Amino acid sequence: MTSTSTPPGLARFNVLEEHAAFAVLHEACASTTWARRLLAARPYATADDLFAASDAAMADLGAEDLAEAMAGHPPIGRPKPGDPTSAREQRGMAGASEELQSEMLELNLAYQDRFGHVFLICATGRTGEQMRDAVKERIGNSPEQEREIVRTELGKINRIRLARLVEEEA
Repeated sequence: MTSTSTPPGLARFNVLEEHAAFAVLHEACASTTWARRLLAARPYATADDLFAASDAAMADLGAEDLAEAMAGHPPIGRPKPGDPTSAREQRGMAGASEELQSEMLELNLAYQDRFGHVFLICATGRTGEQMRDAVKERIGNSPEQEREIVRTELGKINRIRLARLVEEEA
């Protein structure tokens, strides 16, 4: 049985002043266009409404907007210092061997040379080996293929981050 009431975190988000709500969204995804689209669609009755709006906004992002969104993500294996979200999402690399960390650094650099941006993957729940294998697999993609994979991965990350927002207690 599902509840029809708005979750507490979502209810709080719905009534935030515009600049505060924008800041919350921009923290979830560095794309200004994405954040503005979600902001304009408030209030949200359910988490699913918020997720659907996020998915629609992500699908419509152009190349510059995707680049802006990706710029908010550190390389895999190098979470932003002092950022608990980044550390939590990249937990799979935290206990990785020096060898794996070194290999990931080299792969990140090769990927960035090829595509012009960080390797982006929804790292939540993945091991270091799984992330390494994914970059090895994806580095052979065309730029067009990779752009759509990145869009999908960003969408997954955004949903996880929005779910945390929705579930937050007072």
